[in-house]
Amino acid sequence: MILVHGRGATAESILDLATFLQHPHLAYVAPQAAGNTWYPYSFLSPTELNQPYLSSALLRLGECLAEIEEAGISAAATFLGGFSQGACLTAEFVARNPRRYGGAFLFSGGLIGPEGSLSGYAGSLAGTPVFLGCSDVDPHIPIARVRETARILEDIGAQVDVRIYPGMGHTINRDELEAAQAILTDALDGRTD
Repeated sequence: MILVHGRGATAESILDLATFLQHPHLAYVAPQAAGNTWYPYSFLSPTELNQPYLSSALLRLGECLAEIEEAGISAAATFLGGFSQGACLTAEFVARNPRRYGGAFLFSGGLIGPEGSLSGYAGSLAGTPVFLGCSDVDPHIPIARVRETARILEDIGAQVDVRIYPGMGHTINRDELEAAQAILTDALDGRTD
């Protein structure tokens, strides 16, 4: 499982999620952003303002996935997850690099780009299960972007479970963790490798 931290956080801090998302067949990888941020501006800013940082961050996730595949673990057996800026980066990575993944967990995030710019995603996520959870009053993530992200990911073949939590704020709750754990259990139980 590749876990992607949020703005101002660390790889070490996102690994706390491993405590809640456990399975005996899982190992965890958490890349660290330079200066603890993947890109400098809001994910809703014009994309060019976040360059070259955004491209570099997406490349880093691709490198992580390639290292995992070189170790003999397929993308279909690899899960990606993130919180806040890490969820946005994860969403953008899987949408730009569609294939079958073990699953994706997007805690308080959405696809990256200003309003009206989300288009051109092509290919197939081939039934990849995606959990997308967010508060209806998240100060950083507009609910319209969450719903648009869910629709786009569904359009390119993901099986999306989107959940909106009234009044939750910018955090991860127990229901989200249980939903992600259910995806892990469903995908990994019965594996022999």
